[in-house]
Amino acid sequence: MPIKRFILGAIAAVALLPAVHAQDMPVFYEADGAVMAGYDPVSYFLEETPVRGLPEYSVIWKGAEWHFASAENRDLFESNPRAFSPQFGGYCAYAMAQGILKSTDPMLWDMVEGRLYLTHSPEIEQLWRGDRAEYIHMAEENWPVVLYQD
Repeated sequence: MPIKRFILGAIAAVALLPAVHAQDMPVFYEADGAVMAGYDPVSYFLEETPVRGLPEYSVIWKGAEWHFASAENRDLFESNPRAFSPQFGGYCAYAMAQGILKSTDPMLWDMVEGRLYLTHSPEIEQLWRGDRAEYIHMAEENWPVVLYQD
């Protein structure tokens, strides 16, 4: 019986490895000390162009720092962060469809059905816009599993 318990324990430990590892992985891509390089995620929904946030209107959510242009935007975000945060942790949506993590440029963005998507470069943005629905579907299959790949 001790061997059987050992084997079952080893199997359980291996099954839990991704969960333990997930604690150390950055779920949100941060550049320049904040998600979206400090741009206010709420501004993508309320303004015609993204607005840079300020550190004095920041909040920590999901272990990442988020900046906002105003206290009002910060409060809106805090009331429903999932509604305003970028999809796929702010990593490039097109790259996520390919199963890889890639940085993003906060000025290269797209809104699809009320959700915010960021891309890496103007060239990638053009590819992304070619078949957004398919890339979103593919990226959803890869997210968040891609965080745990070596």
